[in-house]
Amino acid sequence: MLDYDSLLSERVKVVKPSGIRKFFDYAATMQDVISLGVGEPDFETPWQIRRAGIQSLEKGKTFYTSNWGLADLRREIAGLVQRRYGLSYSPDKEVLVTVGGSEGIDNAIRAIVSIGDEVLIPEPSFVCYTPLTIMAGGVPVPLPTYEKDQFKLTPETLRAAITPKTKLLILPYPNNPTGAIMTRDELEAIAAVLRNTNIAVISDEIYCSLTYEDRHVCFAELPGMRERTIVIDGFSKSYAMTGWRLGWALGPRELMTQICKLHQFGIMCAPTTAQFAGIEAIRSCDEEVTHMRKQYDIRRRFLVSELRDIGMSCFEPKGAFYVFPHIPDCGLTSEEFCSRLLLEQRVAVVPGSAFGESGEGHVRISYSYSMSHLREACHRLRAFLKTL
Repeated sequence: MLDYDSLLSERVKVVKPSGIRKFFDYAATMQDVISLGVGEPDFETPWQIRRAGIQSLEKGKTFYTSNWGLADLRREIAGLVQRRYGLSYSPDKEVLVTVGGSEGIDNAIRAIVSIGDEVLIPEPSFVCYTPLTIMAGGVPVPLPTYEKDQFKLTPETLRAAITPKTKLLILPYPNNPTGAIMTRDELEAIAAVLRNTNIAVISDEIYCSLTYEDRHVCFAELPGMRERTIVIDGFSKSYAMTGWRLGWALGPRELMTQICKLHQFGIMCAPTTAQFAGIEAIRSCDEEVTHMRKQYDIRRRFLVSELRDIGMSCFEPKGAFYVFPHIPDCGLTSEEFCSRLLLEQRVAVVPGSAFGESGEGHVRISYSYSMSHLREACHRLRAFLKTL
């Protein structure tokens, strides 16, 4: 009989399962549950994208692509980034097509972080950054953000956290779970702290198309930041293509060459069918992206208003498709609150503690669901709060 405990990697064993999936999987076993827990668009992938994927299969285009991805897709990605931000990336050696944004984040961390290196991670933030840092042998250093600062990373917090071991900063904006964004001036203040350091940046911009007031600013736009920044983005949120598993990473050639090696040996290439679909997405789906953003905005404003009306203090998100309200002062942790809400009212949301210690006292509610689902969820939530 194998001793699995001694066999398994210590780095993997210390990583806890995703707090998001825990509630999603539990809710899936119950009847009449309204699940607002997973950040997945409720829109279908636009037809012309699906058609391009189908046609690629019908034509037998099921071969491996270059490790970097289809040349046409890389050119489209480079052109999109040029139009959006005025940034120029070589499609040949600075644009890597990945299996979703998540693979890009993982490979970027592993390419940069050596054992003992510190990675600065603003929190609350998406659940993958800390586990991926640990599995790469790095040391995650949480940078708490607060509602009084609109959940934005401040230069003072960043400056105080930097040590000789600091190797990497992760910038997760627009933010999951808070919906916070950062303006150009606020990002410039962060850039000013990083200048004259040897610290790299992973800018996770998977929600860049879902900002509701100001144009999203890419961190690599700022003077001197392109040379140290790996930009992560993809098709999942913008084009409702979560299951296609298609993303990209952009950065200076010196970094991307090493990141591609990890991709080459671990993945080979992103799914070919998805890559052909991605070409069509960029070429022809601007109107669909705009339509989805407008619908999310309607839901955003509705949900913030409803939550405040039923007595939950709620920060107004400016990006992504989440709200991050306070739970009432009722003696429950965020996990206990979510468990009772699920059991008593059949509504699944995610405890704020899943996104770091500074998320405690909040819950994350996704509004990537229909208005009818949101209305019914708010009705049930109102009934639940009356019992507390």
